[in-house]
Order: sequence, then C-alpha cells, then structure tokens
Amino acid sequence: MEFQIVGGDLAKTKTPCLIVGVFDKRKLSGPAEALDKATDGAIAALLRKGELDGGKGWLLAYDLPGIAAERVLLVGLGKRKECDRDKLTKALSTALGRLSEGGLRKALLALPTGLDDYATVRATALQAAHLAYRYDQTKAPKKDAPEPLQTLAIWVEKAKRRDAERAIAHGSAIADGVQLARELGNLPGNICTPTYLAARALDLAKDEKALKTEVLEESDMQSLGMGALLSVSRGSREPAKLIVMRYDGGEDKAKPVVLVGKGLTFDAGGISIKPAADMDEMKYDMAGGASVFGAVLAAVRMQLPINLIGVVPASENLPDGAANKPGDVVTSLSGQTIEILNTDAEGRLILCDALTYVERFEPAVVLDMATLTGACIVALGRHPSGLFTGDGKLARELSEAGDAADDRVWRLPVWDDYQKQLDSNFADIANIGGRDGGAITAACFLARFTKAYRWAHLDIAGTAWVTGKDKGSTGRPVPLLAEFLIRQGSADSGR
Repeated sequence: MEFQIVGGDLAKTKTPCLIVGVFDKRKLSGPAEALDKATDGAIAALLRKGELDGGKGWLLAYDLPGIAAERVLLVGLGKRKECDRDKLTKALSTALGRLSEGGLRKALLALPTGLDDYATVRATALQAAHLAYRYDQTKAPKKDAPEPLQTLAIWVEKAKRRDAERAIAHGSAIADGVQLARELGNLPGNICTPTYLAARALDLAKDEKALKTEVLEESDMQSLGMGALLSVSRGSREPAKLIVMRYDGGEDKAKPVVLVGKGLTFDAGGISIKPAADMDEMKYDMAGGASVFGAVLAAVRMQLPINLIGVVPASENLPDGAANKPGDVVTSLSGQTIEILNTDAEGRLILCDALTYVERFEPAVVLDMATLTGACIVALGRHPSGLFTGDGKLARELSEAGDAADDRVWRLPVWDDYQKQLDSNFADIANIGGRDGGAITAACFLARFTKAYRWAHLDIAGTAWVTGKDKGSTGRPVPLLAEFLIRQGSADSGR
C-alpha cells in the first residue's frame, strides 16, 4: 500500500474521497470545519438533519459545493475529550471499510487537530495497511470482490509535515514487516516448510542489500551439538534449518540486538499428539519466527542505526518412528541434558539451542518470541502477549514500546521458586513443569539457557493469530518489536 503526506488548501485538493471527522453533538473537527466554511455551511446543514448526532457511524456526501473532492466521508469520532489514537484508528476502520465496499482505490484523510502527531500518523498507516491485506496465495479471489484501498494520503499542517513524513516512512516499513509476518503465518504447512522459510530469508537478502543471511543445515547443527533442536526434527521428513539474518546498520563495534523466533512450521505434537480439532491452526506455530522476519525487514527499510541479528530455528514436530518419545533424554548445545516428558513441549527444545547459539554474537539484548503455551492464553486471553524477564528495566522498555505501538504485553514472573517444577530424576532439567503455571515454567526453562546476556521472552500464543470465522495471522508482535528497535536506535545515536 502507498502512503503520502500532503498539505495546502484542503478544499482545493483533488481526491476521489476526502475523509474528515465529526464529534458527538455534530461538532466538527478542525479540518471538517474548514471544509464546512468552504461549502458555505453545507456540511453543517447535512448534520442538522440528524446524521451522526452521537458521533458514531458515517455519512457519505457527494459533490459538495466549493471543494475539489468528489466525495466527503464524514466519520463519527465520539466525544471530543475521549477521542484518542485508539478510538481514531477504530473509526478509521469504519471509514476504510466503507471505501473498500465502494471499490475506491485512493483517498485523502485529514486527521483532527491534536491527533496529527507522529504516533497517530504512523498508527493510521499501519491500520490502513492491515485492513488492505488480502490473502490470495492459495485461493482464487472472490468474483466481483472490490479492490482494497491502494493509496492513502494524509493531510497535515505545514508545521507538522516533517514528523508526519517520518511517521509515514516508519509506518510503511513496519506495515511491510507485518504483512510479511502475516503472509508467512497464513501459508499452509505443506508450503511454508523449514526449507521454504530458509529460501525466503535468502531471497530477502537478495532484495535488501543491507541484509545478510546464513542458513545452517542439520549437519552443521549436528557438528555444533544442537541435540535438543535436532531431536524435534527427527520425526519429520523435512530437514530442520537454523536461519540467521544480519543487518549491520550501527557502528562496527556496537553490540547487536538479537531476535530469536520459534519457527515450528507445523506442530502435530509428536508422539504426544494433539487433538484433531483446530489442529490446522498449528501452522501458526512458526509465528515467532515470522515476526523475526517482519521485524528485521522493518528495521532494514527504516534504515535504523542499530546492529540487528534475527535467528529462526525452523522445524516440524510430527509423530514418526524416529520421533522423540516421552522419557527420552537429549543433550542441548549448552551441555545441559533434558528429559522429554511431553513431546508437544517442543518449542522450548528448538529455542534453547538457538538461545545458546546466539551467545557467540555477544548481544546487547536478546528477545525471543514464541507461540509457546496454551497456558498463556488461559492466563491473559488474546489481548496482550505474555512478557517474561528478570530484568526490570528491560520489562519497562518492552511494556512502554508495546503501549506506544498498540501491541501490548503483560509481565508475568520468572521467579526461581518455579524452577523446582522442572526437576528431573534422569536429566538436568525436564521439558515441562506440570499444569500449574505452565507459561511461567516454560519461560523458566528458557531462562536456564540465557544467563550470558540480557533477555526477555514473549509468549505470543494468544496474539499471533485470530481464530474462528476471521481466522488469520495478525503479524504481532512486529509492531512492538519495531518500536523497541526504533527506541534502541535513538538511544544508541544519542537522540
């Protein structure tokens, strides 16, 4: 999707559709008021007929006198004092949905005064791109389906143009990252295999000259001693891959931020097989890896002044004669032995070796993302992602970035009190800790492999995709990661 920033006389700007806001009691936003003046009160006259009285809904007006726009879409924004970025983007969903129904491909949005700052302009671009996304890789488009909006221009005053252009540049890049993550997540498991993910990572490096990609094969991982990761892939005919994407946008000696994403391209549970109902959704078990792809792409296209490494351990988890069995003991790259009590707790097995592997990069901070536990959904529902870290400062940084990006997290403990649930009679650690606090003990398992650096874990099991009739990938937590990386770049550059 294309975004533009425009200025000048709003009434004289040509566009197929001009979108402006109206508050409750028919109070016009600043841009709507300027249009009303240009039309000699035609907009106010329309509203006096009873439209948008409560500041909800929409009204489409054609051929208003005195303005160049072919149509004006008036969108209800509710009470003026309560209208914030969240309410504005929700109202925008209504507006863009209406435009999509009409098949309009271009529109101009004039944000209310006070809500035309960097954060709102960026959020607007992200919301518009999100609504324009259509999955069509493995299905024919619906007959006579109207095309989604292709170009959205945003009108801002001259004084705010610089911030708005930066917001659009960032918003467009993050939207590209979100779309990549959504597309990878939505692809079926017979297409989006570990080999496919590796090929996409190599293709990204061809398209983005600032990006370098390396793919480790199973023989490489065997030589390194990644026994935990390879134990998961043994049950599949698809070979595992360890994908490493590197972006050097910072100073040569600056320590990198490292993102690690679980890339389980399909999870049947292995020998501890999952119930058949909704098992198709286990193609989304690679959403953590997809978010690493998306965040890396966003950082490259924003040209952030940071060094960034994205690592995706990719595998399938299927039942087979060679698959892990409950009671098996495997040796991880760290040297710690793991008793596998449940083969469906495989994500932590591929992550723990990846988390040990990234020590070689001497990272400034490591964030891992994984659709790790159904227990996190039980604890938090599907609104925030679960945040786990023993680093209070890092927890605050991620929470603030999530709030700013409308991609929120909620912190849960990783206290040592939970570690005893992972005790094993036959290995250094068990791969599950029982029913109690399942999301927490999963994070505590990972914590044993992250003592060499600052680390946080995001459990995105409840936020990575939407279930039900609107089933599909959300692209989260790419917006959160992008905001975190932007702030890392600002801190490193002293801005």
